Amino acid sequence: MTVYLNGIFLPIAEAKISVLDRGFIFGDGVYEVIPVYSRHIFRLSEHLQRLQRSLDSIQLGNPSTEAEWTNIIHELVGRNEPEDQYLYLHITRGVAKRDHAFPCPAVSPTVFLMSYPLNTPSPMLLQNGISAITAPDNRWLRCDIKAISLLPNVLLRQMAIDAGCAETIMIRDNEFLTEGSSSNIFVVKNGVLLAPPKNNLMLPGITYDVVLELALANGIPHQIRKVLVSEVFDADELLLTSSTKEVLAIVQLDDKLIGTGKPGEMFTKLHNLYQKFKQEIMRA
Repeated sequence: MTVYLNGIFLPIAEAKISVLDRGFIFGDGVYEVIPVYSRHIFRLSEHLQRLQRSLDSIQLGNPSTEAEWTNIIHELVGRNEPEDQYLYLHITRGVAKRDHAFPCPAVSPTVFLMSYPLNTPSPMLLQNGISAITAPDNRWLRCDIKAISLLPNVLLRQMAIDAGCAETIMIRDNEFLTEGSSSNIFVVKNGVLLAPPKNNLMLPGITYDVVLELALANGIPHQIRKVLVSEVFDADELLLTSSTKEVLAIVQLDDKLIGTGKPGEMFTKLHNLYQKFKQEIMRA
């Protein structure tokens, strides 16, 4: 695997950073995950815009222009073999003595990118759906920042794994849905697609945007609003979306079947629309 570290393309085994890197010491940095289909990069501009918002939120200057990022990313994709990849882009505040305050004067940020084969959900998962659990959303109040300090999400995801499930759906203040530990969540009730609003309590997903665009373009009734916990458990369908999982049906939540316990009509429609979109836009 070829990776990119601070201006150099090199084998991953040769990539090294200092133990004083603030990403290692403090989790002081941000990241992006970008799918690649047939070597076409999925919504690169939107991912770079979200990266910029995250950088602005932690007061860290962008080390590259959009054109420079585009060149780096295309070069990395070309240096790795899979036709379908997912890119991980990671920027920290850099190497400095251990002090909670920002380094003064500022130091150069650490920039790291790597590529992995993109494995989308198997036919079995698409046919049968997945199970999930719920848990209180005990994270901080800036979940809109795609920060590398993901320990709360790690623990929440591990809760699901320990329960034999695929994802943890988070409930804020025992009142309303936010998102999954590494995904966005949609509720379907009476043929209407319900989406939690983008705010500081959830990550603004790129796939979330695509699903809502497809709903609008294809006349699927939808609402973007606060979704109550009671509506989650009373859903006809629950859908999970992410850059790597695309669209999946959640058929069981905690000990309760969702709808018929099988992927439903809305899932089938949105999954097919997403695959058509991907084929037309990314594999042309």
